[in-house]
Amino acid sequence: MSKATDPRLRLTRRRLLATTAGGLVLTGLAPTRLLAQEPLRVAGIYTVPVEQQWVSRIHQAAEAAQARGDVTYSFTENVSNTDYARVMREYAESGIQLIVGEVFGVEAEAREVAAEYPEVAFLMGSSFMPDAALPNFSVFDNYIQDAAYLTGIIAGAMTQSGNIGMVGGFPIPEVNRLMNAFMAGAREMNPEIRFQVAFIGSWFDPPRAKETAFGMIEAGADVMYAERFGVSDAAMERGVLAIGNVIDTQASYPETVVASALWHFEPTLDAAIAAVRAGSFSAGNYGEYSYMIHGGCSLAPLGTFEGRVPEAATALVAQRTAEIAAGSFTVEINDDEPRSS
Repeated sequence: MSKATDPRLRLTRRRLLATTAGGLVLTGLAPTRLLAQEPLRVAGIYTVPVEQQWVSRIHQAAEAAQARGDVTYSFTENVSNTDYARVMREYAESGIQLIVGEVFGVEAEAREVAAEYPEVAFLMGSSFMPDAALPNFSVFDNYIQDAAYLTGIIAGAMTQSGNIGMVGGFPIPEVNRLMNAFMAGAREMNPEIRFQVAFIGSWFDPPRAKETAFGMIEAGADVMYAERFGVSDAAMERGVLAIGNVIDTQASYPETVVASALWHFEPTLDAAIAAVRAGSFSAGNYGEYSYMIHGGCSLAPLGTFEGRVPEAATALVAQRTAEIAAGSFTVEINDDEPRSS
């Protein structure tokens, strides 16, 4: 069994309908007709600003591919769910060969559009699995539970109150798995740690995230898990610590953000580019490319907190990192909604 069909990756989203363009039988993508030296035409469609953590990693990887000369890259940000299908069609009609984006709120509509353009490759962030009847539509997600677990170890060692606050966007698989991995890591250092967990119902609402974090800090949290923008601002203002997610924000919060779990989208995008060029792009799950063993995630350098994290925690982080790389330790993928405890 390949990792692309690993049953651990067969996720469901409770609040969305798992529908696709039913009954369609499509042929696979033909090899690109571009000469080898010509760049692939790639477009990104994002529902939030490209500065947002998750999307910024896709955007950064696409810009890196463009800088290498592998692709030409255009993008549209802040696309509403009601407008998403239209933008997909416009890019497909314009000759774009690979469209990248996130369709968590428009699963059915996005797959219907992909069915209309079988010669265009679609690589979309999704909680659902690929459909063999739609061979030009592949999925990915940020499976960075390995790095999230390591940041949890550090958080568990840094909390003095044994009370950690966690602010997320929505309680969906791609958020839940990171929170659960973080909590598992923290409990390795202190099984008695308490967690305050809340979701703000938005992917990009820093003021709401900040206010939610303030409430947790007032309730005793001295370390905050910043799954959303705004949480680290609250931590900095109240003089507590924070753990970052997806990107490294320590430069902006040098005395607040201790560590971050980084997502590297480059392995995912590069694999898709290679597949399109080779004419082998087909319905697949690219989630495996986010695993640490593939270079898809890492623990950010401790930077300003170098030497300030307890030695027992840094030693355990080093041990677990080596074990993950060797395949002798596996961080559990737990997509259940985390609860305060």
